[in-house]
Amino acid sequence: MEKRYQVFVSSTYTDLIEERQQVIKALLEMDCIPAGMELFPAADEEQLKFIKRVIDDCDYYLLIIGGKYGSTTPEGISFTEKEYDYAIEKGIKVIAFLHENPDNLPTERSETEPELKKRLMEFRDKVMSGRIVKFWKSANDLPGQVVLSLTHSIKMYPAVGWIRANRAASEELLNEINNLRKENESFKKMIEELQGSIKKTEIRDIASLDEKFIMHGDYSYRGYGGVNYQEWSYGATWEEIFASISPYLLEPHNEDSVKNIIGNALFSKSESRTYGKFSSLNDQDFRTIKVQFMALNLINSQYAPTVSGNMATFWTLTPKGKGLMLQIRTIKSKKSIVQYKAPEQ
Repeated sequence: MEKRYQVFVSSTYTDLIEERQQVIKALLEMDCIPAGMELFPAADEEQLKFIKRVIDDCDYYLLIIGGKYGSTTPEGISFTEKEYDYAIEKGIKVIAFLHENPDNLPTERSETEPELKKRLMEFRDKVMSGRIVKFWKSANDLPGQVVLSLTHSIKMYPAVGWIRANRAASEELLNEINNLRKENESFKKMIEELQGSIKKTEIRDIASLDEKFIMHGDYSYRGYGGVNYQEWSYGATWEEIFASISPYLLEPHNEDSVKNIIGNALFSKSESRTYGKFSSLNDQDFRTIKVQFMALNLINSQYAPTVSGNMATFWTLTPKGKGLMLQIRTIKSKKSIVQYKAPEQ
């Protein structure tokens, strides 16, 4: 059955009007449904709430970054970055296109304030962390890149999509739904068996929470010739690692988001923080952290559908994990304890 996929186009607005038009034209030629804020170029918090509802209905999220950071919220984060963070949080497949050299853009299309320029570079680094991005020089580069990248994403990460209502009850669709139901039941059974085997497995000499684990990763810094990368390392106790992520797991978080949160939190404590910005956490180290927390029965890991219909692995706290989080993350009273003194006889 023919489907149409809804694609959210995110970018700054006034400096990328031509680029957005080229991208939207390419999406229409692919029979996709583009969604964006063409009618609401002014950004504010109320509009952001509406944008999030639109993103929830989209199958893919397409990000274009030029030379502007864009309008910011009261805390100094651009609305474009807020949209990106929300798409990542919801597990929607992100396709990113970054200008190859924003320093070469005309003044009216670039950030002149040092703080906004710094935030733009940090945003670019965050988007490049853990995913393949495409680079463009002019608006004419984008249509071809969009078609190739989106076609690949649809093939590798198929989403729910949209069909006409009068075709929704067709036999083909019912068979597809039934197959998905069977697949979902199969995944649930596999997860239950895996969790059961973990509980039955006797793990000897497991590291205690106060023992340290050395983590590694790459960080970026701007040097001669552009962005360079260097390795960082940091030794943290298992309790420190768990403290950095546990409050976020009160709600399900997908693994990409968890990896970024842990990496950013611990990189900020390393000596390398003074030289550059966090880029990535070593994937093998991250997998070890996951296995360790599962073995300690602090987290659950479940393969489940995202809001866009894709599948992703989500982390949540176990009851034991929630109890440990409350123990190590609550603020303890600093008041002196007045001891009771018995009256003299």
